[in-house]
Amino acid sequence: MKPTLILVGADKGGVGKTTLSRSLLDYFARKNVLTRAFDTENPRGSLRRFYPNITEVIDLGNVAHQMKVLDTMETSNVPVTVVDLKAGNLSYALDLFERIGVLEAARNGVFNVGLLHVVGPSIASLDEIGEISKYLQGVQYVVAQNTINETNFFEWDEATHRKYFSAIPKAQEINIPKLNEMAYEQVDLAGVTFKDFIENRAADGNPGKFSFVLRGYVRKWCAEIDAEFARVAMIQDVLTGQRA
Repeated sequence: MKPTLILVGADKGGVGKTTLSRSLLDYFARKNVLTRAFDTENPRGSLRRFYPNITEVIDLGNVAHQMKVLDTMETSNVPVTVVDLKAGNLSYALDLFERIGVLEAARNGVFNVGLLHVVGPSIASLDEIGEISKYLQGVQYVVAQNTINETNFFEWDEATHRKYFSAIPKAQEINIPKLNEMAYEQVDLAGVTFKDFIENRAADGNPGKFSFVLRGYVRKWCAEIDAEFARVAMIQDVLTGQRA
């Protein structure tokens, strides 16, 4: 099975990309897929707080840190690498990966590269799609509308959709549903994964004291996310390869 590199990012801040990274890592954990993660919010990464055992904080501009991610893709014996790109770092990361040959390697089938591009409810956020389209050949591209932090998300009419997606006809779209605010806050305060919160397990591994009601909200939310991830080809390719 070829290793898979999944980038989660946005040039616009505050759209919930780390929440999406957490959701993805949680999804793979529930599917028993070994995953490792890199958090580029150096020196203090929020992703590592929830996944300390599999997450390393890196500076993507540091060559030695680039090597930690890329030179170990085939030797780590972990099929999936998730990189949570800090806000404003998406275009920089794609340009960097183009210059050092990562995207070319993906086009040549050396490994799989996917991008989960988190967009907010604004045209400015959508403009990022046009700006990064030149990097997307050979990249499995998914646009994620994340409603976690937004109560309203404008609907893309046909003209808007055509304008932004005509250059990348193979783009997939998913929607990350809104989680009850109190449930989201409690998971955040607990500093545990969504999976552990549902299973009422505290960060130290002992039984938690989490609300039955809030655990129910998170369980339902995770089921909805599972349905969205089940439509993403690159994620299902990982699961298929795992079962092969």
